[in-house]
Amino acid sequence: MDADALQKLIHLLQATDDPLIQEQALITLSNSAAFSVNQDIIRNLDGLSVIGGMLSDCVPKVTEKALNVLNNLSMNIKNQEEIQVYIEQVCKNVESAPLNSDLQLAGLRLLTNMSVTSDYHHKMINQIPCLLRVLLEGSERTQIQVLKVLVNLSANPAMTRHFLRAQMPSLLLLFDNCMNKDILLRALVFAANLKKNVNNEGGSMIQDQYSEDSVFSILCRDSTPFAQKLASLWHNPDPEVKEQVVRILTQ
Repeated sequence: MDADALQKLIHLLQATDDPLIQEQALITLSNSAAFSVNQDIIRNLDGLSVIGGMLSDCVPKVTEKALNVLNNLSMNIKNQEEIQVYIEQVCKNVESAPLNSDLQLAGLRLLTNMSVTSDYHHKMINQIPCLLRVLLEGSERTQIQVLKVLVNLSANPAMTRHFLRAQMPSLLLLFDNCMNKDILLRALVFAANLKKNVNNEGGSMIQDQYSEDSVFSILCRDSTPFAQKLASLWHNPDPEVKEQVVRILTQ
């Protein structure tokens, strides 16, 4: 699709209030945005602001399709610089969307791309309680997508304290040999990242006050239940799972 056709689609989005037309235009833009050359063209046509403005649309299908377009466009670093202004709105979309809905998943996919580097992690701090809640309540598909975001965020030492203070009494349920491997492995990476960051701080985080149900108390304090979970996972036949268990135990 050339620049003229893309511009017509963007103008169409601005000109119509018909959600069916908006949906179809966004689907076409999403397909076009999968190609890197079009990612630059759409940005240069000010398409990002038009699409970003649709994230607060009252029609869920329109919002979902707008998130899908931005997800493809976010593969481009220059586009991320413009998309980052919408992160707080994307977080609101994830929180208010029905659990396991396509809308929620679309928002989580965009947050995953936007959290690959640490540049915009600070914009997601307030979303941590919501992400942890969705992690525990969501379907396997949703859990995997949430964990992709959490793994990215937990790799950043600046985010560690925010995670450690969060309340997550059911966190240990994820560390089970019966758990889907894609979930278990990412949960272990998440825990290993946090343990590593705590240890690298030289004990300063340990001095903070944490509640009994906090992530810190469950993962980092001398936790017999977590130690028992790790002992059981040590016998998991999957080498990737065992690698992460070793990583946690040797932190």
